Amino acid sequence: MTEEEIKQEEKESEEKVQEEKKEKKAEKRRIGILHVTSTKNNTILMLADMAGNTIARASGGQSTKQSRLKSSPTVAMFSAKKIAEEAKEHNITDLYVRIRGETGGTSSSSAAHAVIKTLSRDDFKIISILDLTKMPRGGPKKAGGRRGRRV
Repeated sequence: MTEEEIKQEEKESEEKVQEEKKEKKAEKRRIGILHVTSTKNNTILMLADMAGNTIARASGGQSTKQSRLKSSPTVAMFSAKKIAEEAKEHNITDLYVRIRGETGGTSSSSAAHAVIKTLSRDDFKIISILDLTKMPRGGPKKAGGRRGRRV
């Protein structure tokens, strides 16, 4: 074989290797669902795959010792970093985010916003954010009856 033929074979083999790398990167893209439950007392994060199987869980209580800080945005950020590490281990790159706040609340807490911000900084592509907060519709009958409480 001449030198030119050897060089051509080397180029072809390098091109094949590069194509295989591109295919592996395309295969490694996985989508996950992140459930964020934020209340007055705590923030709970759960990462699941598209089938609904739980991959990782984290909460504010796992990140801090002080009970009053469990719902703060700073602690939620640390919980989000734990979730991000687990997601990277499972090759999850894209996320659907589902936020559930306290029933009857006007908006989701600042901790949920901190979680989303942290994950977007960690190179996760957030496909959509869905607010699943329940809204009260009427509620139970008020105490006291029709004519009210008589004193």
